[in-house]
Amino acid sequence: MGRNKNDLENIEEVEVNGHLVFNIDVMLAKRKMSVGELAARVGITPANMSILKTGKAKAIKVNTIVKMCEILDCQPGDLFEYVREDR
Repeated sequence: MGRNKNDLENIEEVEVNGHLVFNIDVMLAKRKMSVGELAARVGITPANMSILKTGKAKAIKVNTIVKMCEILDCQPGDLFEYVREDR
């Protein structure tokens, strides 16, 4: 059974208690690849790749993750991990 509109109005938005840690440097080192080369192959600027690499990005396109996984021969979980912060 589906939910009706009234059911959805009573659902609270989840509070964020963690952050993503990006391990792009680790994958680049394993593949002996530079940030510039990865950026060029993915189709983004080196500056934007640096923002991703340092974890300062506000958003990332799924297509960018897919390209990075294809190029680096890895899974999304190899590129980043969720770290829960103490409450």
